[in-house]
Amino acid sequence: MTVIERPPLWSRLKPWLVGFDIPLLLAVLWLCFWGLLCMYSAGYDHGTRFVDHARNMVLGLTLMFLVAQVPPQRLMAVAIPLYAFGVTLLIATALFGITKKGATRWLNIGITQIQPSELLKIATPLMLAWWFQKREGLLRWPDFIAAFGLLLLPFLLIAKQPDLGTGLLVLAAGLYVIFFAGLPWRLILPVMVLAAAGIVALVASEDHICEPDVKWVLLKEYQKHRVCTLLDPSKDPLGKGFHIIQGEIAIGSGGVTGKGFMQGTQTHLEFIPERTTDFIFAAFGEEFGLMGALALLIGFSALILRGLMIASDAPTLFTRLMAGAVTLSFFTYVFVNMGMVSGILPVVGVPLPFISYGGTAMVTLGLSLGLLLSIARVRKLVKT
Repeated sequence: MTVIERPPLWSRLKPWLVGFDIPLLLAVLWLCFWGLLCMYSAGYDHGTRFVDHARNMVLGLTLMFLVAQVPPQRLMAVAIPLYAFGVTLLIATALFGITKKGATRWLNIGITQIQPSELLKIATPLMLAWWFQKREGLLRWPDFIAAFGLLLLPFLLIAKQPDLGTGLLVLAAGLYVIFFAGLPWRLILPVMVLAAAGIVALVASEDHICEPDVKWVLLKEYQKHRVCTLLDPSKDPLGKGFHIIQGEIAIGSGGVTGKGFMQGTQTHLEFIPERTTDFIFAAFGEEFGLMGALALLIGFSALILRGLMIASDAPTLFTRLMAGAVTLSFFTYVFVNMGMVSGILPVVGVPLPFISYGGTAMVTLGLSLGLLLSIARVRKLVKT
């Protein structure tokens, strides 16, 4: 009688775990710790927010682990179908979508409602990275024009919903790919100079352009209110400026060390709007203070720096572009969220990765991290 001995559990799991980037995983776990801690405090009396956040985090980490097993070559193969599927869903949302609070962003697929724009945060840079990989060594200016066309299509569809916050995130992710692909500085610098001049002109003419009878051609009325509120929140302290003012009060009252875990008065007396989603950094700053914010920034900085290191050492143009775009997208999330809560950027509804509540955002986060880990695994396996 032949006895077949089963290999130990570690031997069976080792092929799945080999090549994982430990510094990146440590940064992720550090941020997950703070995310759970903050959500417990901000959301313990807010229904099942903490339990749901923990579930979403497990789902995101599971997706991260599964996507990390997929070689970048296979990820490249799904670039066109994923992009086409995402754009099709955006068109379906425009035609048949569900409208909530004046925005048509959700699509009913029978078993649940989805927000297709979240998919384009991954599909758009993936498609652009595929585009430039196919033209490696043969890039000409028509290729960059075509790339901008591929980027503007989902951006305009998302902005029309309207969802300018998500649209700008998709736009930023695509622009990072185009920049890393070799967009000439002579085209980048004039845009940066014009943007800086526009910001200065906006601030200088705030008294005139924010008058009620002045119409902004390119932005909707609510978007005009957001910008004008940023310039002077005190003009509408109980309306449009309430979010910014309360966020600044909460962060400022935290001081150096914070008021303590679950001791935030602005948070638990419900002065902070959206305290478990977009404005959770205000609740975090109130309870953990400057030291807590620095601990959070250290985690994000470690994640971003490690991602850029993975991008710089990636074996192919596709993997370099994708890793660079995904990494700088994390930077965009963090900068925009902390900036809007602190009163230096308009309120655009961008979550803080790992910290803010949101199932779709956590799924997107897990997919993005899985892409980074997949690229890091290939790099390590090639070296060995």
